[in-house]
Amino acid sequence: MSPILYVLTTNGLLFVLSIIFWKFPPKKINNLYGYRTVKAMQNKQIWDFANSIFNKNLLIYSGISLLGSLLLASFTFKELTWQPMLLVLLSVLVRVIKTERGLADKYTEEGKRK
Repeated sequence: MSPILYVLTTNGLLFVLSIIFWKFPPKKINNLYGYRTVKAMQNKQIWDFANSIFNKNLLIYSGISLLGSLLLASFTFKELTWQPMLLVLLSVLVRVIKTERGLADKYTEEGKRK
């Protein structure tokens, strides 16, 4: 598989999914679609806040991941194996950690605004 195609199927897919999540955020708390953690599903206000910051920032981080992987694929002479997937994992992991930190800063454990 060519390096560019590999990047587009990993990092590109994450970028496309982040655009879909950003354009069509979940309206109601559900178990299928959206940023679903115990804290995020406590009430509608937390749900909306968590999904808005997660989706917006996932779009930014997945775009950076896609560009970085495309640059890596363009300038590498070796076959890419795990590097693009590591950037996908880091993009999602950083967003989850930052979203949970934002929820902890803004809401109490009981789901009330601080």
